[in-house]
Amino acid sequence: MDEFLRAALEEARLGLAEGGIPIGAVLVIGGRIVGRGHNRRVQRGSSILHAEMDCLEDAGRLQARDYQHATLYSTLSPCDMCSGAALLYKIPRIVIGENRTLQGPEAYLRQRGVELAVVNDEACIRLMRDFIASRPELWNEDIGV
Repeated sequence: MDEFLRAALEEARLGLAEGGIPIGAVLVIGGRIVGRGHNRRVQRGSSILHAEMDCLEDAGRLQARDYQHATLYSTLSPCDMCSGAALLYKIPRIVIGENRTLQGPEAYLRQRGVELAVVNDEACIRLMRDFIASRPELWNEDIGV
C-alpha cells in the first residue's frame, strides 16, 4: 500500500474511532497531501460529509489548475455525489482502496476521462466488511437504503 492510500486508511480509522463510518480520503498535489478527510455524517449530523467531500473542504480554496494536477485517494469507490465533485473540479486521477463493498459510477468517471486505479487493498476491504457486519443499520443509512 502506498503512503497516500495509507493516509486515507488512517482517516477512515479516525472516522470509525469517532463513531462514524470508516471511509477516508486524501487529496494529493505534487507529491504532497493538501487535504484530508473522513466520513463525518454521523459526527456532524451532515447529509453530505462523505470522506471525499470532507477532504475537499479541508483542502480549502484551490486554483482550478491545482485540481487538474491532483490525485484523490479514497478507501472506497466514490459515490455519485463525490464522483460529481471530482468531475466538477476536473480531478484527473482517483485511486480507490476498494470497490467490492460499494462501486460508485466508475464507468462514467472513465468515460469522462478520469483515470481510476482500483487497488482492492485487503485492509480497506476488511475495515468495511467488519464495519458493515457490526453496524448494518448505519451503513444502510449512509448509502440510502
